[in-house]
Amino acid sequence: MKTRDHAQPSGNAAHKKRLKIGFVLARSFTLSAFALFVDTLRLASDDLDRSGRVLADWHVLGSTRHLITASCGIQVAPTSDFIDPSQFHYIVVVGGLLNLENPVDRETVEFLRLADTKGVPLIGLCTGSFILAEAGLMKRHQTCVSWLHYQAFRERFPDHDVRSDRIFNLDRTRGSCAGGSSAADMAASLVRRYISRDAERNALEVLQIEKARSPTDIQPRRPLYEDFEDTRVKAALITMEQHLDGELSIEKLAALVGLSRRQLERIFLEKAGISPAKAYNLVRLERARTLLTQTKSSVIEVALDVGFESASHFSRCCKRMYGRTPTQIRAAAAQA
Repeated sequence: MKTRDHAQPSGNAAHKKRLKIGFVLARSFTLSAFALFVDTLRLASDDLDRSGRVLADWHVLGSTRHLITASCGIQVAPTSDFIDPSQFHYIVVVGGLLNLENPVDRETVEFLRLADTKGVPLIGLCTGSFILAEAGLMKRHQTCVSWLHYQAFRERFPDHDVRSDRIFNLDRTRGSCAGGSSAADMAASLVRRYISRDAERNALEVLQIEKARSPTDIQPRRPLYEDFEDTRVKAALITMEQHLDGELSIEKLAALVGLSRRQLERIFLEKAGISPAKAYNLVRLERARTLLTQTKSSVIEVALDVGFESASHFSRCCKRMYGRTPTQIRAAAAQA
């Protein structure tokens, strides 16, 4: 595969050729991810907040000029048909809701494959990486997804290399992003590479972002129980966090929150989409990752603290969940 040179232009060369991005929006795409990415380009392209397309340019590409509806209901019109993808430095696919069949049409998939054959780097923004993987365009590249979507990605594409610890990832001719505010961080990294650090600084200052995060920054994650409204699920998850040694059986857990085991399992499947046992394992692994990145405890000490019987079992579970061993998680945090 042809690989583009990603070296940063220097001197006046950065000002002679604009950074050009083509956006592909999926049905029910995430508006915030698209807006943060394109606004970073807009503010980097000109001084202050004049919005001139001096140093960067972009188009929303589509197989038709029909309005594309975001998951929040806002509609965006394509500004261009599918043109020669080699006119762009990157094609950015903005994903959204995962429960839709065919988030993009056949013509869009063909366009993305054409971009690949021409060596144009492709980026999956938010769940856009699912669209690229479905098109067979992520097999030889590492994919970064939100921790919310990690299991779904592994189930759909079990032969792909995926991680959910970083906020975004650039792997040769592919990029992927967890979504949310990390869309601005990824855009800023391209601005810095292709335009200048001054342009990056200008964009972030106007966006009121103190500084861009790097690809090695860890995805922030709030306590798991805050994601659920059901009081029984919340109570069970809080109880799990109070018993991280893993010695609390599911029967005992159910009794502590006033339920039978069968009732607890039914409620978790209905409200959380996973079993209590899987949720318990997730809570323990999240605590383990914090210990690995913020303390000097040995891997075996961390494993025992969160209820794993051996370092090898702990390592296998980390690899399945995060795409990295405990040692690799610690090394990545140290380099950040």
